Amino acid sequence: MRDDVGLATVLREWGRIGCLGFGGPPAHIALLRRLCVEDRRWIGAQEFEDAIAACNLLPGPASTQLAIFCAWRVRGRLGALVGGAAFIVPGLIVILALAVLFLHGNPPTWVKAAGAGAGAAVAAVAVQAGVSLIPAGWRRAPQQSSRVRWILYLLAGTVAAATIGPWLVLLLVVAGIVELLAQRVPAPRRPPAPALAMTGLGGGVLLPVAWVALKVGALSYGGGFVIIPLMRADAVDNYHWMTGAQFLNAVALGQITPGPVVQTVAVVGYAAAGLGGGVLASIVAFSPSFAFILLGAHRFDRLRGNRAVRAFLDGAAPAAVGAILGSAIPLALTLTQTWQWFVLAAAAVLLLALRRGPVLTLLGAAAAGTVIVLSGGPLG
Repeated sequence: MRDDVGLATVLREWGRIGCLGFGGPPAHIALLRRLCVEDRRWIGAQEFEDAIAACNLLPGPASTQLAIFCAWRVRGRLGALVGGAAFIVPGLIVILALAVLFLHGNPPTWVKAAGAGAGAAVAAVAVQAGVSLIPAGWRRAPQQSSRVRWILYLLAGTVAAATIGPWLVLLLVVAGIVELLAQRVPAPRRPPAPALAMTGLGGGVLLPVAWVALKVGALSYGGGFVIIPLMRADAVDNYHWMTGAQFLNAVALGQITPGPVVQTVAVVGYAAAGLGGGVLASIVAFSPSFAFILLGAHRFDRLRGNRAVRAFLDGAAPAAVGAILGSAIPLALTLTQTWQWFVLAAAAVLLLALRRGPVLTLLGAAAAGTVIVLSGGPLG
């Protein structure tokens, strides 16, 4: 903690990153490094890299946890609360405002057209997100036997995301435990995914919203996009809060707005219970990240060296990557118009062959959808 840095500075700087953080975790990490390591020299380069590694070992949104950690390192626990909130709230305000526009009972035609265009590209964004994670995960499994298991976890996650929906979190936990046993590392006494018994609880709309958000924030491994298969079956098939097309809009909004991609859960919460549901979903989804940092940041060194944690992630992480890839299947099957498949194909070329960013790709797809529909194209 630095006594020469005031809370007003933390609020201003982390709020600025929250407003400018388009592009997901890579953009967030770059902005935090520039602020904390290069410009202000609040944190050493090695400590920053160690913090990235430790946050990637935790479930939930890693870049959000890194932002909270940096604020904790600069200004203690109060700084972590202020900085984390400043990082999250700008994107939450923007995405809820857009949710009101896109999920309104009868939005203008151009809004529906833009949503249909951007939604058509979401499956390609999911594939790009999963593919981008494969090389690093493959390098972490150097032995032939562990690489065979890595492939099996990947395939299992792919199939699970396309079939079992909200129960995907169980597959992630099982994959982690199997790898613990395969590496002959004693399993932790407490299960790595708590509160699974809550799955079947009722109690109106708000409790299911909170449960879906908890899975997103506390039980998801592998980065922001693994939330897609965790949420879709609940939001669309189980609770019927949204249509498939509206869920595609929610995912697109989470990508094109600033701040963490996990903000997508706020759109789901809004669809279920209005603005109160959106705010509740965001609070529940991000609370575990604050808890992990406030309670465990001083133990990051031990976390990185814990064999059981690493072994569990060796199983859960490739299953999560497979889940991201598999989520593209139900997302693509949601498309209803022929022109949307052409937009999807074009987005795949931009993302996978030409290596363009997801934000510009989604905005381009939204523009294409608007032009096609306003020119007389069908809109389901």
